[in-house]
Amino acid sequence: MKVIIRLIPLILFVLLGVLLYRGLSLDPQKMPSALEGKQFPAFSLTKLSNEQQILTNNDVKSGIKLFNVWATWCPGCKYEHPFLVELSTDKRFTLYGVNYQDDRAAANLWLQQYKDPYVWSAFDDKGKLAMDLGVFGAPETFVVDHNNVIRKRFAGILDKAVWQRQFLPLIIKIEEEMAAESAAGQ
Repeated sequence: MKVIIRLIPLILFVLLGVLLYRGLSLDPQKMPSALEGKQFPAFSLTKLSNEQQILTNNDVKSGIKLFNVWATWCPGCKYEHPFLVELSTDKRFTLYGVNYQDDRAAANLWLQQYKDPYVWSAFDDKGKLAMDLGVFGAPETFVVDHNNVIRKRFAGILDKAVWQRQFLPLIIKIEEEMAAESAAGQ
């Protein structure tokens, strides 16, 4: 009996070591999204640049869309912003912003100072759309296909390396699907 009691700390230590090893091996960028493969949620928010204008799903263009959740209080958002400005010239998709739990005046000033890459930004001051999307924090970027289905959720800074490795192959795949659907419809 004394031997078993003496082994308990060793067993607990080994179990904690296994749990720590498992936790350290997980990719923090790869957070599951319950909405991947599901329709983009319905929303009704004011436009960041015009609090009188209401934006809904009807204001989203057809085709491939990127929704970027951002805020002025987010250091990662400032870091990724120049790359988003660069991406905004790509005609294969439309880039939308979701300004998350921010100050409207500060956010508008930010876009004036650093250039506005978005077709429009929705002002999500209460975090309603972000909550519906399962956002943990900013920045997060969602790829939404031509059928308004969420195909990818990325938590973290979007830069050229991440774009090449994770986003571009998916954009190409969706373009191929769109071409196949178009050809089948003719």
